[in-house]
Amino acid sequence: MNDIAEKIAERCQNVCAVLGIGISNLPLIRFLTDHGARVVARDRQPKEKFDAAVIEELRARGVRLILGTDYLKDLNEPVIFRSPGLRPDEPEILEAVKNGSILTSEMEWFLELTPARVIGITGSDGKTTTTTLTYRFLFAERKLRPGGKIYVGGNIGEPLLPKVESMTKDDIAVVELSSFQLQTAQISAWRAAITNLSPNHLNWHTGMEEYIAAKTNIYRHAECGLFVANSENAIVRDLAERTLTPVLWFSGSGRPGRLPAVYPENGTIVYEDKSGKEPLLDRNLIRLPGQHNLENYCTALALTHGLVGRDAIETVAREFTGVAHRLEPIRTLDGVTYYNSSIDSTPTRTAAALSALSERPIVICGGYDKHLPFEPLAEALYAHAKAVVLTGATAGKIEQAIRSTARGRNLPVFVKPDFREAVKTAKELAEPGDTVLLSPACASFDAFKNFEERGDTFRKIVESF
Repeated sequence: MNDIAEKIAERCQNVCAVLGIGISNLPLIRFLTDHGARVVARDRQPKEKFDAAVIEELRARGVRLILGTDYLKDLNEPVIFRSPGLRPDEPEILEAVKNGSILTSEMEWFLELTPARVIGITGSDGKTTTTTLTYRFLFAERKLRPGGKIYVGGNIGEPLLPKVESMTKDDIAVVELSSFQLQTAQISAWRAAITNLSPNHLNWHTGMEEYIAAKTNIYRHAECGLFVANSENAIVRDLAERTLTPVLWFSGSGRPGRLPAVYPENGTIVYEDKSGKEPLLDRNLIRLPGQHNLENYCTALALTHGLVGRDAIETVAREFTGVAHRLEPIRTLDGVTYYNSSIDSTPTRTAAALSALSERPIVICGGYDKHLPFEPLAEALYAHAKAVVLTGATAGKIEQAIRSTARGRNLPVFVKPDFREAVKTAKELAEPGDTVLLSPACASFDAFKNFEERGDTFRKIVESF
């Protein structure tokens, strides 16, 4: 029996519960059963909702299935793995913990078991691009100067727990973490960044206080040796000023009031501490548009400071054109350019996308209601949009926010409940030289499985014109 199997046997007493049979938990179940654990897999969905091959595989592994509305009944396994979307204060979970069960998750176990150094990124916006840049900087450095392996995971890439046995102390794992994953985390990353904080997921969290508290778990435990903090975001700045963890500030607007810091100055992103300044990257090499992407670069450069050389940084900047569904150019047709920014699931993300474009686009907004205020979105649309096409569950709320002031009455607004009709309407409104931008400012769950499916649908519609 290897070390991992021994730890699983010790912690789980050879049996554990996995709550939710989803993308991250299926590999978790395989990992646990491969190491000798008996698993009880519990899911709210009835058996008929699952692929027959998945059910067959789980039963072949000896997994006991408890499916349907009573899936949490008699929850008493010694260790309970929670899926990120399931609140830890469900009555049955609280009762199980009260009776001695340990509540954990796939990501929490990874943070505990991996010998690799972990760089963690969280925030309301910019997580995926920052995570990708951080990984690419480190990977480019390894190609130039051999060392340990570089992994990427969390909300992007593959689950990392099944890879933990092949990791070493020389490796680095770059991990994007959501507030759902962090809420019960008792271990922090080696280096951690909060890109920014603004109202988000308030349909799931009890409020901003709980949302912010969850995010702080990325840096506030003993393992963290560096907190990369956004000096321009009031909430993050307040957290950084109160922490005992060493802070490295970043700003996309200029020199912060405190050092050390990474920031742009005279066309160059620099690192400055009390000993002086170090040039890191010529801004002109960055191929991603917008102030928000400059901030993403500053965050990634701060996280990797001292770990990568300037040649690796410049290589990435010259080659990296962005992540899919993030201001992704789809095509230019009849003089109209179409952009897919389906990842924009909050008003602040849409505001950032709008500010990155030099022209005033026709914007497609709307989707699942996360109970966020839409007044900031209305302000951004007033300032930057030529016209707005609203769709999805929040169309009425966004229209109300736009029309609530005299200024908003001058902005052309069209409501099309059907997504395809919304895209077609945007096409009909566009003239040569215009831009059509899908930037929903909302989550996708009212009509799509995720933002990727929404963006892919947009791409297919546009390509069919």
